[in-house]
Amino acid sequence: MPNAVIVATARSPIGRAHKGSLREVRPDDLAATIVRAALDKVPQLDPAEIDDLYLGCGLPGGEQGFNMARVVATLLGYDRLPGATLTRYCASSLQTTRMAFHAIAAGEGDVFISAGVECVSRYARGSSDGLPSEAQALVGGGWENPRYDKARARSAERTQAGAPVWEDPRDGGDLPDIYLAMGQTAENLAQIKGVTREDMDEFGVRSQNLAEKAISDGFWAREITPVTLPSGEVVSADDGPRTGVTLAGVAALKPVFRPDGRITAGNCCPLNDGAAAVVVMSETRARDLGITPLARIVSTGVTALSPRSWGWARSRRRSRRSNGPA
Repeated sequence: MPNAVIVATARSPIGRAHKGSLREVRPDDLAATIVRAALDKVPQLDPAEIDDLYLGCGLPGGEQGFNMARVVATLLGYDRLPGATLTRYCASSLQTTRMAFHAIAAGEGDVFISAGVECVSRYARGSSDGLPSEAQALVGGGWENPRYDKARARSAERTQAGAPVWEDPRDGGDLPDIYLAMGQTAENLAQIKGVTREDMDEFGVRSQNLAEKAISDGFWAREITPVTLPSGEVVSADDGPRTGVTLAGVAALKPVFRPDGRITAGNCCPLNDGAAAVVVMSETRARDLGITPLARIVSTGVTALSPRSWGWARSRRRSRRSNGPA
């Protein structure tokens, strides 16, 4: 079976959504810039050899619609290059690398682009998870499957102070709320696993402080591809994190999702804009071109939980499904 290797990588700066440095950049333009940067790192590769371009996008609608992978291919001048845009929400671009690995292992090609982009700042122009107001009026004010009405009512109840202890709706034969906001799933998971507000704050402050130090030390500077904004300004560094974050300061923040909840702006991940790309090749073709691989993809795995608690709880199960390090 052919081995798949990663031979080049590139990423944009990470911009804070809505008020950050990349808010004026279109997602298709951003993705094209980063794919180009990755390919520029392997000049031995003739772009005509690329078999497919896989582009991950959590919400592929609005400016992120129209099979954005093909939009990116033509922006790059590769009109002959096929493209597929896919979503696994937060794992969308990971899935594109998985697809490239599988295609090479199956002997379907030798060179693939695996990329991902998400521009939360541009959601105001449309996304895949919603309907415009005029369309909502035609379907009674919403777009969710009515079979989840009971689940949504239960979720709404849990946003109130003094909500009852979380119980798995499947135990009573009901559906879980597939439309639940990520912050609400985090609150559910914290309650289920007994994670306290203090635990979250300590972890969040440590993460912020380490990121601040890494940025000041230039740790990530070498991997960031500068992006030119429509104004001509060049962005070459990540936005944030906030400097001087302390445990006392974070402890004073109010919960975001529930009045008596645990998730605050200081202990959760912000919404961002950004893009990344990797060039995945068969090990044989890389050797033929004289390209030294950065890494070899050994195996991958997927898993799922009831839609109560996305996130880290799934990662341990994924690793067990894999035959080795991914």
